[in-house]
Amino acid sequence: MINIFPIFFSALLCQRLRGWEVGNTTHLLLHAPMDIKEEETDATEKQLPKLNFSTLRVEIERLPAAVLFSSMAAPLTDQEKRKQISIRGIVGVENVAELKKGFNRHLHFTLVKDRNVATPRDYYFALAHTVRDHLVGRWIRTQQFYYETDPKRVYYLSLEFYMGRTLQNTMINLGLQNACDEAIYQLGLDMEDLEEMEEDAGLGNGGLGRLAACFLDSMATLGLAAYGYGIRYEYGIFNQKIKNGWQVEEADDWLRHGNPWEKARPEYMLPVHFYGRVEESKEGAKWVDTQVVLAMPYDTPIPGYMNNTVNTMRLWSARAPNDFNLMDFNVGDYIQAVLDRNLAENISRVLYPNDNFFEGKELRLKQEYFVVAATLQDIIRRFKNSKKGFSGPVSFDSFPEKVAIQLNDTHPAMAIPELMRVFVDIEKLDWDTAWAITKRTFAYTNHTVLPEALERWPIGLLETLLPRHLQIIYRINQGHLDEISALFPEDMDRMRRMSLIEEDGGKRVNMAHLCIVGSHAVNGVAEIHSNIIKTDVFRDFSELEPEKFQNKTNGITPRRWLLLCNPGLAELIAEAIGEEYVKDLSQLQKLNELVDDDTFIRDVSKVKQDNKEKFSQYLEKEYMVEINPSSMFDVHVKRIHEYKRQLLNCLHIVTMYNRIRKNPKAHFVPRTVIIGGKAAPGYHMAKMIIKLITAVGEVVNKDPVVGSKLKVIYLENYRVSLAEKVIPATDLSEQISTAGTEASGTGNMKFMLNGALTIGTMDGANVEMAEEAGEENMFIFGMRVEDVAEMDAQGYDAMTYYQKIPELKQAIDQINSGFFCPKQPELFKDVTNMLFNHDRFKVFADYEDYIKCQEKVNELYQNLREWTKMVIKNIAASGKFSSDRTITDYATEVWGVEPTDLKIPPPNEPREALDETARALREKCYTVATRFLPCLSVANWLILYLKVKLSKLYYDP
Repeated sequence: MINIFPIFFSALLCQRLRGWEVGNTTHLLLHAPMDIKEEETDATEKQLPKLNFSTLRVEIERLPAAVLFSSMAAPLTDQEKRKQISIRGIVGVENVAELKKGFNRHLHFTLVKDRNVATPRDYYFALAHTVRDHLVGRWIRTQQFYYETDPKRVYYLSLEFYMGRTLQNTMINLGLQNACDEAIYQLGLDMEDLEEMEEDAGLGNGGLGRLAACFLDSMATLGLAAYGYGIRYEYGIFNQKIKNGWQVEEADDWLRHGNPWEKARPEYMLPVHFYGRVEESKEGAKWVDTQVVLAMPYDTPIPGYMNNTVNTMRLWSARAPNDFNLMDFNVGDYIQAVLDRNLAENISRVLYPNDNFFEGKELRLKQEYFVVAATLQDIIRRFKNSKKGFSGPVSFDSFPEKVAIQLNDTHPAMAIPELMRVFVDIEKLDWDTAWAITKRTFAYTNHTVLPEALERWPIGLLETLLPRHLQIIYRINQGHLDEISALFPEDMDRMRRMSLIEEDGGKRVNMAHLCIVGSHAVNGVAEIHSNIIKTDVFRDFSELEPEKFQNKTNGITPRRWLLLCNPGLAELIAEAIGEEYVKDLSQLQKLNELVDDDTFIRDVSKVKQDNKEKFSQYLEKEYMVEINPSSMFDVHVKRIHEYKRQLLNCLHIVTMYNRIRKNPKAHFVPRTVIIGGKAAPGYHMAKMIIKLITAVGEVVNKDPVVGSKLKVIYLENYRVSLAEKVIPATDLSEQISTAGTEASGTGNMKFMLNGALTIGTMDGANVEMAEEAGEENMFIFGMRVEDVAEMDAQGYDAMTYYQKIPELKQAIDQINSGFFCPKQPELFKDVTNMLFNHDRFKVFADYEDYIKCQEKVNELYQNLREWTKMVIKNIAASGKFSSDRTITDYATEVWGVEPTDLKIPPPNEPREALDETARALREKCYTVATRFLPCLSVANWLILYLKVKLSKLYYDP
């Protein structure tokens, strides 16, 4: 007699499964009972009655256990219950209605406000939290994916990450901007007003930090398992105020309202040691009696563009082990009670403390060691916790195959002796093994050729602050000098030049030399810069290891620097060539086909004019000055430094002013000169340059003879969010550094991509821009690198140029005599004295050629069609300067990883590409289940249920 209960139950179950609407993303893998052998299946099948079960197809995939075995209602174990806590259980809600619900939820439940009391900042935070909800699931999924696949990880160490604002960039990269715009519009709010509420994350000073931010965007977009590591400065780069023409620095309290994008990770807090002494023992050196500071990590998500990858930027904040001394407080010593906390927190207090005095130098070195010590502990922890790390006793032989560390300039150079200390003193590796691993792990990017910018730390300071590391540096240097001595036995001068320890002017450690010796790859950031470091700055090192030196021309992310800041142009380009250019900027070359298209020319010109009018309104509102939006917008925005030659631009302004005054009725192309940038707080000459520019601007702007023909604006507090406004509105981009002094520059690339023409020297990336677009499509002037070298050899005489160029002489005399500052006629004597006697950057030598080149600019600007055609050619030629291309080069040629276009599934969907073994196993179990379901007894069913396993596609931490 046939037991019909299992058959009836099986049919009922199958019927129930067929009608189930799949909404849960949990995967189940159904296994046959272990006591049923494969060879028994045929015999078992023969014993079955000839019933028709062809319609009973059991779909076991994507079914919760509670549904599959609801008839038995077996209780779940605690472990099985916990598996329901999964990012895969969250359904995507990327639509306007759900965004509005999320906004309302966060306004009321997160911020505890209603519309009666909510401020614009509250609305910004509500929107930020709503967008963040969409980010977090992808963030968790990405880290799970990295844990499962265990790829080689890239760690980008930088003292600067000039991130700017996050909200709009995140909406763009997640594909949420249109939906968010509509949701905010339906709620009766203005998106631009909300975006203006966000503080810039000013954790950088200029191009170095902004490059790091662009690189993080590209690493995520290219699917690299990458992490940015730096310091969470409590106060970023200072806020610049211009008062009476002088720069005044105010604290950039960017965290005063909180930061919705970061997540504190106190569970990963790590100790960092300073001072102390070294104790020798049989087990080796020990660094003892140290002072401890705790490093608290704060994680910020870095979304890739439309690929669901969200990487991590981890910034460290300094904490004291004991925040508060109650005993001191109780006896009235309130300052001493919090002294330890203040001393510790000073490490992450301010970006680049003034190092013109000892305390500033010590704090700067503390910052540099603090970030690398915490970061390396974190990297090694992650390496040990990886699958490879857990496969047995931890071996560091595979460390370079799993870890690539990029040093962004010399600031994180202490990472090299610190990793050696960890390997030798803590992990007990022998010196030679540790050194080989260390060299294969690190790579170094040089960002400057200026001698004063190459860091050198006094031996005495290192001996006090980091005594064990100084010992390690000495040993590294000894091995390095032994190698040089073996190759060049009689060349003592070469050994002196290449030593890590400099003897001239007091013993100091040359950090650039340490980076070169301790890295397997060294790169410059533009072709001309890389050639200079190989043939001049680091020539001896290049001759020793020529294969180590490379070039990686800088780039910018087109997501922020086109889609975000210039949506009109981005949309116009997409209509012309499609949207693929956003991830493959080389496709912009297709625009060359439209250079003579009248409609496209007109549209490009209109976008530029719209941007200029919008920025004019901003200037009138912020600076109370009326701007002619039809005038040429001549823009020079960057860090204030003598080598960037804002003084040359200023002399041109004075020359234009004098020409207008001399002949007011002559035709003059209206021009608005816009200059912006910050001077380092301790850099006297840079501050004098700002004062001179503002003084000249005040005279020019108030002169009724000049009127609207010439205006001079100094942009106060230039930062990323302000760059996003001015760059799309620019007609002429000033890139006028002395040839051979600018490593690369990235501002030049941003202007080029946004349709500005460049006036510049053949320096930095300008050279490659000219190669891509053609010199005829740029305004190139001035000496070349070889001309500067020849002048240096012969001697530069500024007085010769002053005496033979009348307009130059007139301008200098006006500045020197107090024409632009009649109440303090001697004010600019320091500036003119420097120009005559100490000008390393040869402003006078390039003045005449610069003025003539500006006349060519005026001539072309009067022909709008030809000007716009040149603009289109420049945009079409800017594809090379994507940071995606730069990072691809780093990945394949330095880090040993491959970019991928794999799109990680969003949190509510399973990964499509399953492990082949898991797929085969699931199919096999499906076959067994469908053949045996009708004949299983109740006991068999219970056994089968107990043997159900989850197909584990992701690790849920």
